[in-house]
Amino acid sequence: MSNNSNLHKAKKAKNDEFFTQLPDIENELRHYRGHFKGKVVYCNCDDARESNFFKYFSINFEFLGLKKLVATGYKKDGRGVMLVYEGDKNGNKVVDDEEVAVTELEGDGDFRSPECVKLLEEADVVVTNPPFSLFREYVAQLVEHGKKFLIIGNINGVKFKDIFPLIKNNKVWLGWPDARDRIFRMPDDADISGSRQYVENGKKYAVVSVYWFTNLDHEKRHEKLILTEKYDPAKYPKFDNYDAINVNKVNDIPKDYDGVIGVPITFLDKYNPEQFEIVGTTENGLCDKSLWIHPEEKHNEPFIDGKKKYTRILIKRKPAGENV
Repeated sequence: MSNNSNLHKAKKAKNDEFFTQLPDIENELRHYRGHFKGKVVYCNCDDARESNFFKYFSINFEFLGLKKLVATGYKKDGRGVMLVYEGDKNGNKVVDDEEVAVTELEGDGDFRSPECVKLLEEADVVVTNPPFSLFREYVAQLVEHGKKFLIIGNINGVKFKDIFPLIKNNKVWLGWPDARDRIFRMPDDADISGSRQYVENGKKYAVVSVYWFTNLDHEKRHEKLILTEKYDPAKYPKFDNYDAINVNKVNDIPKDYDGVIGVPITFLDKYNPEQFEIVGTTENGLCDKSLWIHPEEKHNEPFIDGKKKYTRILIKRKPAGENV
């Protein structure tokens, strides 16, 4: 299949399979019930043997009012498998084996393969945990096909050069704010030499810092951040290389400053697009050059009095979002 060589290299170079645990899926999906009624849900990076995404949606098929559930999984050096479930047929309120259609794919189930792309085109909402090493390519495909989605990605994904502009332009945002460190099951043959990987009861696990990335709206995204601090130049120094003031904690954003403000990445957990505008980030120089103090220099990390600060999201308050 096309692009398989890159996928094989990624899997050989690093652990790329992390099986999401059912409680984590349940805790996130409960905030999106209204998005699934009458919809075809596609889980296109799911191992049929391990998928808790398929388990969640099949168990809650009638509760969510789904139209159809489809899952496909990649199989290295073999043919992938497709699972299709269209609801409880015998009325026993149990997902019976005979109610799940299992079909062997022509190809290996790579999400980029023609048959999986065709299934993607027929789906309404995509929910899964894609390979972290292919996250950018995966999101690009979803955006290209105009799909609604709720997916898991590494926490560093917000800083990627081709992901951050989607966040800035409100085409992608973070899911429900919650703990970022998640425990994932790993394949039995996975390398667990990492510091946050371990074995318990014969099973391999890894702790990974992740976000849910989505374009499904949720209530938390529209909660107003209550601002109580007043602007004081001594408390909010300007960066050496950006025309913006520094704020070390999201709750310390001043309520009366109308210029550009540099805030920690954790701001994205509380970002309300009606209250704030994202104008850029210091990562990869992803902001308008008009904010550069020294346009002739390369801009990336922000500095204050010559000392490097962590990556900052650059924001402005919107007039309607003032908290006076």
